[in-house]
Amino acid sequence: MTLNVKRHLAGVVAAGVLAALTLTGSAGAGGRTAEAWTGTWATAVTGAATAPVAETVFTDQTLRQIVHTSVAGRTLRVRLSNEHGSAPLEISAARVARRDAGARIVAGTDRPLTFGGHASVTVPPGAPVVSDPVPLAVPARSDVAISIHLPRRTVASTLHNSAFQTNYVAAGNQAGAADLPGAATTTSWYFLSDVSVTAPAGPGAVVAFGDSITDGSSTTTDANHRWPDYLAARRPGLPVLNKGIGGNRLLHDGNTLPGTDFSGIGPLFGDSALRRFDRDVLAPAGVRHVIVLLGINDIGQPGSTSPADEAVTLDQLIFAHRQLIARAHDHGLRIYGGTLTPFGDTTIPGYYTAEREATRQALNRWIRTSGEYDAVADFDRAVRDPAQPVRMLPAYDSGDHLHPNDAGMRAMAGAVPLRLFR
Repeated sequence: MTLNVKRHLAGVVAAGVLAALTLTGSAGAGGRTAEAWTGTWATAVTGAATAPVAETVFTDQTLRQIVHTSVAGRTLRVRLSNEHGSAPLEISAARVARRDAGARIVAGTDRPLTFGGHASVTVPPGAPVVSDPVPLAVPARSDVAISIHLPRRTVASTLHNSAFQTNYVAAGNQAGAADLPGAATTTSWYFLSDVSVTAPAGPGAVVAFGDSITDGSSTTTDANHRWPDYLAARRPGLPVLNKGIGGNRLLHDGNTLPGTDFSGIGPLFGDSALRRFDRDVLAPAGVRHVIVLLGINDIGQPGSTSPADEAVTLDQLIFAHRQLIARAHDHGLRIYGGTLTPFGDTTIPGYYTAEREATRQALNRWIRTSGEYDAVADFDRAVRDPAQPVRMLPAYDSGDHLHPNDAGMRAMAGAVPLRLFR
C-alpha cells in the first residue's frame, strides 16, 4: 500500500520522537550512556541538468547506493529527497544493510525501511521523507547500502551528481537481493540526502558547507578521501556531514553559459548557499558546528562558466558570509570560516585573473582577522606553495591548479583545529 506523506506525516514524526525518547537514557540510569539522533552521513541534493544534457530516467529499477558513515550507531534512519522534483516520487520498496564489497551486502544485516509503518511511500514534489527508525548496528567509517525500487518511469530530478562513489542500478525490484551481479554503475546519488543514527552524546555533528573542494572533486573514487572524511578519521566519534556541491556559490544559484562545455549543467551546481542553508545545515540531526568554505566560484565563475553580469564584489561576499554567521548563531550553532585555497593559473579558461586573486586575498584577510567567525580553518595556508602563494603546492595539486588531490585533502583536514569539538 502506498503511503501519502502529507496524510501520515504526524505518524512518522510521532514514531521518530517515540524512538528517540525510548533510546535516550541518562548516564545514571543503569549505567547507560545518553544517546540521541545524529547525522552520520549526508550529501547535498540539486536539480538535474537540462538540455543539451540528456535526462536520466529509471523505470522498474533498483538503485543500490553506498554511503560511508562517520560515527557508529545502533539505530538508523534514512532521509530520501524529492526536493527538486516536479512530480510525486513513488518508491515501492526500500531497504538498508551493511555493505560488504561492490553491490554485495553483509549477510544478516538486511533490513526493510518503512515509512509510518508502510513498506512503500510516495513523496510529494518539493519534499523529503524520513524513514522509521531501523535497528541496525553500523560501525564508524563503514559502508552502508541503501536500496530503493522505482516501479514507474521516474526522472532523476533530485540528485548529487559527483559522489566519487560507485553505486549500482539493477533491473526490477531487487532491493532485498544479497548481490546485484551485472548491475550498471553510476557515480551519482539519487533521491538520497541523509543518514542519521542513535549514538552516545558527544561533540555534535559538523556540517562541511562548501563547493567542489569540500565535495571531493578530483579525489579517488570509492576511497573516501574528501577532507571531511579525513576530519572524521582524525577525531573518532565526531559526526561529519559533507554538504559540498561542485560549482556552488554563495550568492547565485547554479547557472552556466549556453554554447560552452558547461551548457546545461548549471542546476548541478545547486542552489546558492544562502538559499540552501536551512535545508543543508539546519535540517540534519544533531548539528552543532558548521565549517564554511565558499566564495571561490563567486569570484572565478562569472564570465568563465557563468554569465559575466553575475560578478560580485568583496563587500557582497562579506555580506553573504555574515548572513551565514547570523543564521547559524540564531540556531545556537558554532560556525567556522575556511580560507579560500589558491587557484593561480587554474586550467579553467577565464577563471583566474590577478584582480580575482586580489579579491580572494582580501576575503581571506577578512575571514582570518575580522573575528566574526567563531574560529578559522586556514585551508589556504595548509595547501599553498610558500614560494608562490597564489598557487597550490605541487604535491597537493590534482593537476588543474584549483582542486587538491588526496594528499591535499588530508592537509586540509589537518588545518581544522580539533579543540573546537571537545
